[in-house]
Amino acid sequence: MQKLVTIFGGSGFVGRYIARRMAKQGWRVRVACRRPNEGHFVRMYGAVGQVEPIFANIRDDASVAAALSGADAVVNCVGVLAPSGKNSFEATQAEGATRIARIAADEGITNMVQISAIGADADSDSDYARTKAAGEAGVLEHQPGAIILRPSIVFGPEDEFFNRFAGMARLAPVLPVVGPDTKFQPVYVDDVAAAAELALTGKAPAGIYELGGPDVDTFRELMQTMLKVIRRRALIVTVPFFVARIMAAVLDFGQKATAGVLHNGVLTRDQVRNLAKDNVTSGDYPGFKALGIEPSTMETVLPGYLWRFRPSGQYSDIKDSAKNMKT
Repeated sequence: MQKLVTIFGGSGFVGRYIARRMAKQGWRVRVACRRPNEGHFVRMYGAVGQVEPIFANIRDDASVAAALSGADAVVNCVGVLAPSGKNSFEATQAEGATRIARIAADEGITNMVQISAIGADADSDSDYARTKAAGEAGVLEHQPGAIILRPSIVFGPEDEFFNRFAGMARLAPVLPVVGPDTKFQPVYVDDVAAAAELALTGKAPAGIYELGGPDVDTFRELMQTMLKVIRRRALIVTVPFFVARIMAAVLDFGQKATAGVLHNGVLTRDQVRNLAKDNVTSGDYPGFKALGIEPSTMETVLPGYLWRFRPSGQYSDIKDSAKNMKT
């Protein structure tokens, strides 16, 4: 009989890669998300009926229980970079994760993977980092055998990091950067999914894993790498932290004053706090090496999806080659 895994946030950036891998493993996959009508693409990851998007609200016990009914395992990928409406950091990353773990335990499910983040810290001044830690604690309270994955910044074709800045570089000759000397250890999205696959199939011991890629670079160096890949020039301008805090405060106020009508998707005060801290593995927890995974480099992945931001898009290589031809 096929096993069934419920993936909360399974149509999102990381979740869809986990869904695809579990379908290839022969599992039935229930993709629990807020807008299942926008997640029909996940059906293509398996045979007819193998992957099914369903509605779920992680703020509601009954909704979570329905999504977990009959499941053998659960993955929680839900997280927010900036709160919006009822989807606050506390409601999604702390209370939501705890609710999923608690109800999964009630359903007799003991196989759980929680997608957290490097920097999760109960004492952090960042609401994002603090609620990530609270979510981990809630998961472990109800699921002591859970596996928690803490990736650094995740990159891949659908990411909101390299794609966002590459889009900016295509439109303007200046790239504003907050915290240019802050270090990151970007990790390829499918490598995170591979770690989750090992966890769900019982090939990884329980515990916390910090997942960082093979490259450790500053924010400025990441932007330089991105510009090199898309073959564009842009002036990388440092935005001082005190200026960034003022900008973020104004934008946050605008969102609050309009009751969320104007969503601050540019820069929040909480993001400024995070940008002041390095986002790399601490060495206190096992990582990819312990899982037997060789993480992918940015060099091998970025050109595969950032080519569309090049001046000539998919024809850039042809044009460059033509320049070298002798007439």
